[in-house]
Amino acid sequence: MGGEEARHLLVGRLRKPHGLKGDCAVFPLTDEPAVVFAPGRTVWVRNLAGQTVAGPLTIERSRPHHREWLLAFRDYARIEAVEPWRGHFLVAEQSSLRALAPGEVYLHDLVGFAVRDRSGAPLGLVSDLDQGPAGLILTVQGPKREFLLPYKKEFVQEVNREERVLVVDLPAGLTEL
Repeated sequence: MGGEEARHLLVGRLRKPHGLKGDCAVFPLTDEPAVVFAPGRTVWVRNLAGQTVAGPLTIERSRPHHREWLLAFRDYARIEAVEPWRGHFLVAEQSSLRALAPGEVYLHDLVGFAVRDRSGAPLGLVSDLDQGPAGLILTVQGPKREFLLPYKKEFVQEVNREERVLVVDLPAGLTEL
């Protein structure tokens, strides 16, 4: 990568050790845990401050367990080795994950996207996002004020990653709320 650090994406939350042989209970933060947590894959452990605590770690074995996954890492075969990671996060290199399909985007990349109506008229720029009880809400800085845009199929008609544009079909008055 030419001296540039690889981009890592959050893929799981390390909950606690499971058993005495170094297995960890991991809550998946990916929609493809069977692929991301497959034996032979590489991950890193990061703390809440975003600092790398351990890694690269090679997944030795994995299996689903209720709503979580149980993972074991090569060379970490005892509970004492993984106990310090309790409550930390697993990240993986973006390049090792499935490529995004057309119309897909990583949520963190939405900040800075231009928002346009179906005719191409500019409505504003995405400045923030928040996960609410009804789903993702984008804060859009419009020409006169900010407005909240639910990130739902009925409103967001097109996602153009290359041009960083969201094409939306909004109910009348939404930009004035």
